[in-house]
Amino acid sequence: MLSKITGGPTEKVLTIKILNKYDVDYFRCLETDFIQTEEPYWLSESYSSAITKLDVGLVERNEILRNKIIPILSNHFNTDSIFLDYAGGYGIFTRMMRDKGYNFYHTDVYCENLFAEFFDLSNLGEDTKFEMVTAFEVFEHLPNPLQEIEKILKYSKNLLFTTVLHPGLENLKDWWYLIPETGQHVSLYSEKSLACLAQKFNLNFYTDGEGVHLFTDRKFDSNILKPTKLPYMIRTMKRKVERYFRKQNGVKESFLQKDWNFIKTRLS
Repeated sequence: MLSKITGGPTEKVLTIKILNKYDVDYFRCLETDFIQTEEPYWLSESYSSAITKLDVGLVERNEILRNKIIPILSNHFNTDSIFLDYAGGYGIFTRMMRDKGYNFYHTDVYCENLFAEFFDLSNLGEDTKFEMVTAFEVFEHLPNPLQEIEKILKYSKNLLFTTVLHPGLENLKDWWYLIPETGQHVSLYSEKSLACLAQKFNLNFYTDGEGVHLFTDRKFDSNILKPTKLPYMIRTMKRKVERYFRKQNGVKESFLQKDWNFIKTRLS
């Protein structure tokens, strides 16, 4: 099987049961470490519902992303312009950003726009220019990344997106982000593979090294996505102090992780 990033050779690295019924092979691009499934013939079943039962973190994720994205937009882009959230699901992120005064619009061909109705791509003219496109938790769903990313970049040459970088072959089999129960994650990226994609589109690439990434035709003096990281001991103490004060103030721990684990077990 040829790499969908480079067109070059791959090697089989894994076989996993998808949707609890299909034994699916995963292949690694020898040049970029991009990992792809075999041709995903099961997607019609996977997308019987665009938002899966396991995506219980949808609301919290949008809240976290809003808080991360606003400083990036405010410090480096024209916030008086128009923005597009691509494959934006129910429209939660678009609604959240509009609530904060950012002129976001939504598009998603697979999911009903519930929270940003009338603020959809279909409500704008075909020649609308966007300052930036956001695409959160989209890249891992793309069976043909080059073609799909090319479509997205027609809206703007600034593309801010999230996808979790894979942990390498040694830890791949037990990686939570594979989510074989739903079968929707068919493309898994390394930092090298994202850099390769950016180069193919003649764009600059910035990343926080974990899950937030930027393709852009602009050149920044520093990595605008890389947070200032506190030393390990300080981070550890900070978490312990925060946890202590949450307990003292009667703040309950979230059920989110427990719920995710419970649902994953039920689906399995």
